[in-house]
Formats: sequence, structure tokens, C-alpha cells
Amino acid sequence: MNKPFLLGIDLGTSSVKVIVAGLDGHVATSAAAEYPIQHPQPLHAEQDPNAWWDACVAAVREALAGVPGAEIAAIGLSGQMHGVVMLDREQRLVGPAIIWPDQRSQRQVQEITERLGPERLYSITGSPLSTGFLAASVRWVQQEAPTMWAQVQMVLLPKDYLRWRMTGVLATDPSDGAGSLLLDERQRDWSDPMLRLLDLDRSHLPLVQPSDRISGYLVDDAAAQLGLPAGIPVVTGAADTACGLLGAGAVASDRLLLSISTGGQLVQPVDEVQVDRRGRIHTFCSALAPTPGLAGWYQMGATLNAGMALRWLRDSVFGWHYPDAYDVMNVAAENSPPGAQGLLFLPYLVGERSPHMDPTARGAFFGLTLRHGQGDLARAVMEGATFACYDAYGVLAELGVHSQSIILAGGGAKSALWRQIVADVFGMPVQPLLTSEQSALGAVLLAGGGVGLLNIPAAARQWAQLGPVTAPDPGRHAFYRERFEAFQDLYARNRGHFA
Repeated sequence: MNKPFLLGIDLGTSSVKVIVAGLDGHVATSAAAEYPIQHPQPLHAEQDPNAWWDACVAAVREALAGVPGAEIAAIGLSGQMHGVVMLDREQRLVGPAIIWPDQRSQRQVQEITERLGPERLYSITGSPLSTGFLAASVRWVQQEAPTMWAQVQMVLLPKDYLRWRMTGVLATDPSDGAGSLLLDERQRDWSDPMLRLLDLDRSHLPLVQPSDRISGYLVDDAAAQLGLPAGIPVVTGAADTACGLLGAGAVASDRLLLSISTGGQLVQPVDEVQVDRRGRIHTFCSALAPTPGLAGWYQMGATLNAGMALRWLRDSVFGWHYPDAYDVMNVAAENSPPGAQGLLFLPYLVGERSPHMDPTARGAFFGLTLRHGQGDLARAVMEGATFACYDAYGVLAELGVHSQSIILAGGGAKSALWRQIVADVFGMPVQPLLTSEQSALGAVLLAGGGVGLLNIPAAARQWAQLGPVTAPDPGRHAFYRERFEAFQDLYARNRGHFA
């Protein structure tokens, strides 16, 4: 008998990633396939769910080719949060999916928040409502595209569309449901007050199931397209951030995860729902049921501009389009001293979420002189993105989180300079997460747990691979505290001038 493998699928914003892993956590093979984001109008961000499925088929087939004859015991799902897929009574798509970067629903965010009241909204859902969240996007369709809404019978989150294509089952999980802002976080089920507010009933929404439960089995047509046998169990899975926590081994409240990729995500597992009354951070359900020693929720400070800002500098300012451009930028930044010779950078190129929840926020270089060169600009961007993450961490600290170390993930973790900047700004030791495709790995863990082949928390801790520790320098931490205060003041003084 062949040893069993597990298949993890992570539906990201720009591509789907697929891994095939053994029960020891070793990734035997992986693959990815891309798809575009459409911007048909200003502030709009859409994708074709059929493109997701086509990419999923291509990536799964490519991954399976790397392990010929592998026996897949189960499939787990992870996916981008907040977006909405709409189906009609015949389960046909009603328009494109509206995904999380979409900003058209600012008026609907304000309406929903004011009608329910901020405190009640936060107490039910654990979070403020933002543009691009399912609740806001649904309200926009109801009000601005009523003919389209009249056709809608079911609304799904992105990864759950893949499950429906695979199994014919309409389902979701608490972690992804929480990101819709329609879930009662304590009950881990849809909130009746939120549904009434949006003129929805439960028939519009899929069943909420635990992340480690088998939600269905691979049907014949999907199996043929994917190159797999029919009948393979498909486990419910979780949102990409919740799966990422599993992939990083962060299953209890003793670890803080900072991911520096396109944006920055500061994620702290917690043992109970802790609501920020000012609505500066999010609290979502984790992929694990709350039990002693395991965190059933996580607090998240989400910043929109991190690696995105560095990419903007590379492409639009420097015009560096060669393969090792990031390496060259990193070397240049290393030659700039801490503080980038007095240069501060506000990274708010596409607005900001935590802690400001300000879609009008804008970026800026402050303190430019003739002495500043490319290395100073690159270092200022790295420092500014880190300051934005530290700004969000301040809210977690107010709520009682006092972490002792940081697991650093994403592209930023690959830079020794950026690791040192994070350590010095936060004043904490930093370890890079060496595990690749951690959200897809989290989906694998849930798949294995769902069919009884893995103990999810134990395997998560065992599988996470961490690199060497980068220690903070006390002197640079004190210096960066002063620079951070100037960073905060720069935003506060200019907020009224953003347009």
C-alpha cells in the first residue's frame, strides 16, 4: 500500500497555490497558477470565479505530476478572505466576484455601522466593517445593482466556491465566516441581527461547519478535471490567515506572527474574544475550536502597504525591472544608516486599515534633501512599513497582549536587513518562518485532521520551521521609538489634508 498524501489548496489574491505533503509534513511537490484582478471602474476590484477554478485545475494537475501514483487521502482548503461570490437559483454565477481590495462600498460601510451602532457591531462580530468585506459588498449590490441582486440566491466566500465546484456542497467555516462580518464570533454561527440588517436570511448563506470537518466528497466531474479519483474527502478548511497561523505553528496565545508581504499582517492568537471599542483592529475566529491551551480566536492588525510600497519604489520610482532588483535594493538600503538620514516614509499608498481605518490616507516622503539617495529611500520604505505594523501592535498591547518574540513570515522575512529593522522597532527577537506556502500547509493540516490522520495542534507545532534568531539592539530600539513618535505625528498632522 502506498503511503497517503494530503492535498492543500490556497486560493490567493493573485494565484492559487497547491501543495502535496506527507503525514510527516514534508512537502513532496507544489505548484501555482495565476489569474488577474479586474478593475472595471475606479475603486472596483473583481475576479472571475471560473478563472479560480481553471487555475486550481492547472495547479493541482501540475502538482500531482510531481508525485505520480500518489494516494491523496484528503483535500484541505484555504483562501483569500472577505470577498463575495453570488449564485442564482440554478447555482450559476451572478456577475464577477467582488474581492477584498474593492473600495466601492464606503457609503455602505458607514450606513451599516451607523444603523447597528459601532459598539454593538464590534461586540457581535469582533471587528469594524471595511470596504471589500462581504457584508459591505452585498449591501452595495443590493443598493446599486438591484437587478443583479434580484437574481441572487446564495452568497459564498471565495474558497467556498472551490468546494462547491469540487463537491456540490455549500458550506463555510467560522474563520472565513467571521471575515464576512455576518458571523456572531462567540457563537461561531451567522448573526441574526446582522442578517436582518442586510435583509438576508439563512437560506442566502452556506452552513457553517468546523474547519476540520469533512464537508463533502470529490464528485465525478471535478475529479476528472483535477486528475484525481472521485470520492476523496474534502475538509472544510479555513481562511488564509487562520491557515497561515497553523502553518506557522501558532496554535496558542504565546506566539505573535507578523507577515510582511503585499501588506502587513500582525496576528496574535487569543483565548477569548477581545474587542477594541475603537474599532482599530479585527478579532476573527481561528481554525481551531476554543479549548484549554488552544486559541479559538486571533486578533489582527492589517496594514495595506508593506511589500507593495517597496515594489512601487522598485518599479515606478527606480524603474528597476531586472530579476535581482530586490537584492540590489536591499544592499543599497543596508548602506543607509538607521533612520535613513532623517527620511520618514508614510506607506499609505492605497489608504490604510489598522489602526486608522482610513481609506483616504496617503503616502509621503518627509525630510528629503539633496544628500538622500536610492538606498535611503529603500530603507525609509522598509522602516515606514514596519512603523505601520508597530502602530497596529500598539492596539494589541492596549488590549493586554505582551508578546516576547515574533515569527516573521512573507517576503520581508527573507531580508536580513528587514528582520533586523523589525527586531529593533519592536524591541523583540525575531525568527523567520522558513516554511513555504504556510496557508496551503495549514490547509493540509486541516485535511489530515479531518480524516483522523493527524493531531492538528501537535503536527502544526512540529511542522513549523523557524530560522535563526535576530536579536534587537537596545540602542537602536530607543532610537526607533523616537522616530516612531515622529511617524505617528506626521500622519496625525496631515490627516485632514488627504483627499
